[in-house]
Amino acid sequence: MNNHNEEATDLRWTRGSPEERLDENRPTVKAIARMIKEGKTDAVRKLLRRWHPRDIVELLVQLPLKRARKLFLSLPPGPAAKVVASLNDDFCAALLADATIDRLVAILDSLDPEDAVDAIDELPDEVQERLLPRLRESATIGELMAYNEESAGGIMTRKFVAVPPHWSVGQVISEVRGNADLIKKLSAVYVVDNERRLIGYLKLRDLLLRPSDSLASDVMRTDVIAVRADMDQEEAVRFTENNGLISVPVVDADGHLLGRITSDEMQRVVRDEAEEDIRLMSGVSPDSRPDEPVLGIVRTRLPWLVAGLVGATISGSIVGSFQDEIAAAAILASFIPVVMSMAGNAGIQAATVAIQGLATGTIWIGDLPWRLGREVLGALLNGLAAGLILATIVLIAGPFIGIQQPLLLALTAALSLIGVTLLAATMGAAVPMILNHFGIDPAMATGIFITTGNDILAVLIFFLAATLIYL
Repeated sequence: MNNHNEEATDLRWTRGSPEERLDENRPTVKAIARMIKEGKTDAVRKLLRRWHPRDIVELLVQLPLKRARKLFLSLPPGPAAKVVASLNDDFCAALLADATIDRLVAILDSLDPEDAVDAIDELPDEVQERLLPRLRESATIGELMAYNEESAGGIMTRKFVAVPPHWSVGQVISEVRGNADLIKKLSAVYVVDNERRLIGYLKLRDLLLRPSDSLASDVMRTDVIAVRADMDQEEAVRFTENNGLISVPVVDADGHLLGRITSDEMQRVVRDEAEEDIRLMSGVSPDSRPDEPVLGIVRTRLPWLVAGLVGATISGSIVGSFQDEIAAAAILASFIPVVMSMAGNAGIQAATVAIQGLATGTIWIGDLPWRLGREVLGALLNGLAAGLILATIVLIAGPFIGIQQPLLLALTAALSLIGVTLLAATMGAAVPMILNHFGIDPAMATGIFITTGNDILAVLIFFLAATLIYL
């Protein structure tokens, strides 16, 4: 046993990004994984008492899921709660999957209500029903859960300082000091009337520079910028960033102050939305999780694969309908992957830029004509360049591989690439903006739909051009 204790004592964790410190920390990860497998969780737990929560999170992420879950379940509720607050929702749900109700209550009671809501949302409905009545902050958590999880109300925190207008600056400062440990980050103090309607705010510099006997109503600023609780979280974050705010108050339809959105929460929303877009653009359901069982993988991914299969079948049918042309000139078959690849790449490039612009609010539906004109011009130039390169290759290789009518084949290939690039870029730029206008996530435009659609059109354009020019 002493050897095992010495082994645990000697283990160290080098702080830094996982990519930078992976080699240095790999021996520690392997040693802890082995100790957990051997049932020496007590020794590991004693070691982790001296670790920063961020280092524990990095360790859990690098451990095999089975070992990470076992280690997490052995942590005391306090450290476990800090770990939950730092993890992304998917991994958090995986770690909590085997926890008992008593264990969940202990962990969630150690969290802020906002963090507890995020963790509870990932649990099965029957577990939520048993869990909520036993939580210390069940009333506050219930109110937060009543909002759509992707709305401003769903991501706001109720930790803020609000004062009446008749308070003096001295009273406000005392209130801020009294809540310093609770609030942590504070950029403004809100001023509310008797019905808690937001009527103004005080910046910290106002409190420092004004006499302590000045009234809040005389010092406060009235150019209040707030968001409604039912506003979409992505729109709320974009609105906040566009107005240069560090945090923004959240109000209901009647202007009553409900909470605020902090900079940390805005960063989390941006990260989560980016992850969701990446999944959609890869043809993966946003609900997919790394710890999904086999049936879950089938349920979330099969529809996208079937959609791709349908598109590929249509492309194959188009190729099959030109079998006589291929039989007459087999060389045409070798250009099918070229035009399909060009279409896919051009479409994804244009769609990615469009989706990024929509996410940041730099483009909108009224921007469509100008944006399409620019994309068409750019695609025309790119298509001309790619077409000339391919035509040159055909002309050079023609005499060596016995291509018949190399000049006509080069012309066919060049014109096909120009047409394919133009059409693919136009679709890639337009479809995300049109979907966004109708309230559909524009990231769905890539992955399956634009790529598959462009493949179909690319094959059709190429064979039509070959029929008219080469054959």
